[in-house]
Amino acid sequence: MQKKKVAILGSTGSIGRQALEVIHRHRDAFEVTVLTAGRNAELLIEQAIEFLPQRVVIADENQYHEVKECLARMPVKVLSGVDALSDVVTGNDIDIVLAAMVGFSGLFPTYAAINSGKDVALANKETLVAAGSLITDLARRKGSKIIPVDSEHSAIFQCLAGESSVAVEKLILTASGGPFRGMDTAALEKVTCKDALKHPNWCMGSKVTIDSASLMNKGLEVIEASWLFGIEPDSIEVVIHPQSIIHSMVQFRDGSIKAQMGLPDMHVPIQYALGYPGRLDSSFPRLSFDDCRQLTFEKPDLKVFRNLAIAYRAMCKGGNMPCIMNAANEVAVDAFLCERITFLRMPDIIETTMSHVSFIPNPTLDDLRRCDMEAREVASELL
Repeated sequence: MQKKKVAILGSTGSIGRQALEVIHRHRDAFEVTVLTAGRNAELLIEQAIEFLPQRVVIADENQYHEVKECLARMPVKVLSGVDALSDVVTGNDIDIVLAAMVGFSGLFPTYAAINSGKDVALANKETLVAAGSLITDLARRKGSKIIPVDSEHSAIFQCLAGESSVAVEKLILTASGGPFRGMDTAALEKVTCKDALKHPNWCMGSKVTIDSASLMNKGLEVIEASWLFGIEPDSIEVVIHPQSIIHSMVQFRDGSIKAQMGLPDMHVPIQYALGYPGRLDSSFPRLSFDDCRQLTFEKPDLKVFRNLAIAYRAMCKGGNMPCIMNAANEVAVDAFLCERITFLRMPDIIETTMSHVSFIPNPTLDDLRRCDMEAREVASELL
């Protein structure tokens, strides 16, 4: 089998690191040709030495000379700057781009990859949250496949294999509920950033972990799922499933439901996306029903965890509203991580920002860029 050439946007983050672990186990199937990082020059250098990509990008231009010097004796071209992130994914030596950057910044290099006809393994949900219409239309025109990496969307993608889209009645996204499941607003008034970073099931980056605690992550996933699978938001249900064994489900028009199950381990959906349409062998731990004898489900509390309700409203409004919401959320999460605001202050900032930034029904990519900047300024002033 010919090796699949992989570019990883965000190789030093949680998804990027796990992707490289998958590739390390399957060096006969994959070849790394591009690695990029934002600021973690030290880890990027280590990864480049091990995998010898043709090109690396450090977005922080202040660290260019450090990376360049450390890789001077390696057959690796070193680039720097934000623009280089988009330029580097257009090369002919790439079969698939793993979009694993966190936040709105991942939109533009992902757009560039699709625009050059590359298939994308998508772990950056903000790309479809902010620009779902533009991205899905571009992918259709360029013939690029978007293969989801998030465990929930990977589960739905797998459940839909061989099925007709017209047979789908409802998508059911599962959520663990995070570390604050079952708490009321009085209890949430007292939680700390340290508390929020203690996810019960998954090991993720700090931003995604906070989003999971507030259920904003699930709201972003509802929007992403709507664009990925062409399903209206009112046909996407969220259920709390504390065990994180069923990753998501599809209900069909005949009443049957398909569920994809497994241990909460991101290596599996990453490997599936990179290896698609085939399935590669793995030595990852298997689910044992002897150890998992109870699966429970409950409704999310939208009055306490308001971010999920906010995301549904943003999606129903459409246009640039999800982009506004996403920008405000990124500002609020960063402020919470820096202990500048309380946990419950985050949805206040998001809602207020959404009401203060001008609505654009059919935004262009440049509109979204300006909208993101304006929303961040408004949210920052609210801190």
